[in-house]
Amino acid sequence: MNKKVLSLVHAAVIAALYVVLTQLANSLGLASHAIQVRFSEALTILPFFTPAAIPGLFVGCLLANLLTGAIPWDILFGSLATLLGALGTYLLCGRAKPDRQTGTVKIFLAPLPPIIANTIIVPFVLAYAYKFEGGIPYFMLTVGIGEIISCGVLGICLLKILQKYRKHIFPQD
Repeated sequence: MNKKVLSLVHAAVIAALYVVLTQLANSLGLASHAIQVRFSEALTILPFFTPAAIPGLFVGCLLANLLTGAIPWDILFGSLATLLGALGTYLLCGRAKPDRQTGTVKIFLAPLPPIIANTIIVPFVLAYAYKFEGGIPYFMLTVGIGEIISCGVLGICLLKILQKYRKHIFPQD
């Protein structure tokens, strides 16, 4: 299969999965409390495997925010936070060589960029765009906890599972 077509398909599937998983979290009420857990944020580790995940995550977040009724500032800055996190994961881990001593890439680094990007950007959206009560430090804490659960715990679990099937799902780009 043509590499460009495969990359486009990967991006489209990732975007669709992001939208569906966001809708699922919303329907379960997990994305509307102080600590928000979006299952879709686990997908932010995918740039570890393929650069096609970067536009896929960005478009998926943009569409998910549109479909869940987010306000324009949230659509813009929430999607940009996801884009920055995806770029960060790719730059930090996507082209990483296996560590010579352990034989594996240090996978615990993969969720750090999206956790950091969202923990820094989203609290300002909550405080200034939505005008929620509470200060920036409080929102950084709550958003950070949600991102650690979504990206850190769920993302690392997903990454470990996908590593077993890496050659089949993500042939060399």
